[in-house]
Amino acid sequence: MKLENQVALITGSNRGIGHGIALAFAHEGADIVINYRSHADEAQAVAEEIRTVGRRAIVCRADVADRQEVDAMVQAAVDEFGRIDIGVANAAMSIRKPFLELTNDDMETVIGVSLMGVFNVIQACARVMTDTKTAGNLLVISSSHASIPFATAVPYNTCKAGINHMAYTIADELRTAKIRVNVIEPGWIDTPGERAYLSDKELEANAGNVPWGRLGTIDELGAAAVFMCSDDASYVTAATLRVDGGFWLPSRGRTSI
Repeated sequence: MKLENQVALITGSNRGIGHGIALAFAHEGADIVINYRSHADEAQAVAEEIRTVGRRAIVCRADVADRQEVDAMVQAAVDEFGRIDIGVANAAMSIRKPFLELTNDDMETVIGVSLMGVFNVIQACARVMTDTKTAGNLLVISSSHASIPFATAVPYNTCKAGINHMAYTIADELRTAKIRVNVIEPGWIDTPGERAYLSDKELEANAGNVPWGRLGTIDELGAAAVFMCSDDASYVTAATLRVDGGFWLPSRGRTSI
């Protein structure tokens, strides 16, 4: 197993992409710290899924925008498992409005979760890794929005572009500690978050905007995350892996994701 006996903390792992990553890691032998901010029942259900494959799981509620809550979650992980080998900053949020209608509160709310939340989680995990001299892996889940300026998504686009550069800079600083820091850019993935904006019928109709002809799955994101955090990618750091069905390609018309 590629992640045997490693400990992985994954934010927003009660649903969507985080759920897919948590299950993929467990199947590869990792114990999991499941994070959620709301939907506690979903987090407990994911924990049970992980336990059925023979791995340990704890559930920690924390708002990634709140540094004290993040630090408490990371400490709970260390108390339970003794270390953190993998930290995945996946939690994010978006407020979709035309630029002229955005408020300062809108910007600050999205930045608090989707940019500062990444900083909080990655730094807290990295401090544990350096303290325990763990040659770990930090993975940032970004988005095609990092490079494609979709309309009505100014706060989200800004955060995703920012966390990419943040990850590269952190990778440079942590290379001497042998901590790899990488980014995955999902494209249009079938998640509960997408269904908050589009109906099943609308999602099906718009899947044709993806060059590969369909939406991605959380299982596919899980497989990509396993690769990036395993020894299969031992020479990979400060890199971005697109898992988007070619969505970034400039030759196709597209709608926002």
